[in-house]
Amino acid sequence: MTIQVDILQTLGIAMLAYVLGVFIKNKFDFFKKFFIPSPVIGGLIISLGIFALKSSLAMDFEFDKILQDFFMNVFFASIGLCASFKSLRKAGLIGVKLAISIIILLPLQNIIGVGISLLLGINPLHGIAMGSTSMTGGIGSAISFGKIMETMGAVNNTSIGVAAATFGLLVGSLVGGPVAKRLIIKNKLKSSGLVENFSLEKAKHQISQASLMKAIVLVAFSCFLGTFINLILAKSSLSFPYYVGCQFGGLVIRNVYDFMKRDLDIENVNLVGNISLNLFLSLALINLNISAIISLAGPMFVILIAQAIFIAIYTSLVTYRLCGKDYDSAVMAAGHCGVGLGQTPNAMANMEAIIEERGPAELAMFVFPIVLAIAVNLMNPIVITFFINFFA
Repeated sequence: MTIQVDILQTLGIAMLAYVLGVFIKNKFDFFKKFFIPSPVIGGLIISLGIFALKSSLAMDFEFDKILQDFFMNVFFASIGLCASFKSLRKAGLIGVKLAISIIILLPLQNIIGVGISLLLGINPLHGIAMGSTSMTGGIGSAISFGKIMETMGAVNNTSIGVAAATFGLLVGSLVGGPVAKRLIIKNKLKSSGLVENFSLEKAKHQISQASLMKAIVLVAFSCFLGTFINLILAKSSLSFPYYVGCQFGGLVIRNVYDFMKRDLDIENVNLVGNISLNLFLSLALINLNISAIISLAGPMFVILIAQAIFIAIYTSLVTYRLCGKDYDSAVMAAGHCGVGLGQTPNAMANMEAIIEERGPAELAMFVFPIVLAIAVNLMNPIVITFFINFFA
């Protein structure tokens, strides 16, 4: 028996998942330590409950998908609004080198995923889901691209990608620290202290109805512009997810504002984006297909362990060396491990853990977030799309 759940009921269950996740996260330090998002915790519990009902009582639920897609597009539009080429120029040559190391990793992660998938006899599109789609892209990317791959015959690809991304959140915080410490000890690296001309300005902006409404308008216009960009992308031979147009719409508006020397009030834009992300993840995780994950548990474990080992080697040999072979580059290697397997919070926590023990790395802390926002969010969708179309 399948129970149809309408749009408001779907939202209510998703909010129940979110509140449950917040409660559990506040009770157990484990989830805080590894930066597991509250919607993921609660959504997994709801999904396990649905799996139990389906297994024991043959009862399934079909949730409405409209709000999930809506909040996904809003979130990625806000990501586009953070992609400032002006800020990237300030990062200088070290920023360019870091961007190169991040971008090179993307196709390599997909090659590993596809290669092992072919060896194990599973759909190569599942390998892409366990490549840069979920590893560097995270849960949001896994869900959005998973839907496309499912239309191409990769059954339950979304659930597989979400499981891989969740694994990455755990492992991303475990790999970075040891990698950086080994580099620091082996090469006798030391913090140089403060670096001139690089400082993080933490401006405090008061949130008001007017400032929040301005951010909502900017995000809405980014999505509106994105609809026309999607029409252009549709004329190509590649299949881009709908959110890519919204993301590029945000990028255009952000850099127009920079050119006109207008303040975008990025704090409120981030607020809109973070709220949308929580709503999106809550709605997506209650749809997680647990049975699909169980059926591919063995191949998934092999691929994901291979990804973790590879990124430890890659960041030591490429990221560290390309970015200068100094203390700051070792800290950036730790950050790259965090985001290459998990998400931005993992990266920043990895770097902060090294800094707390070994001393300041202001250059790394300034450059990394800027480069990351642009290099990953612009290039990863293109890389994933190429691999999907090649192996479809």
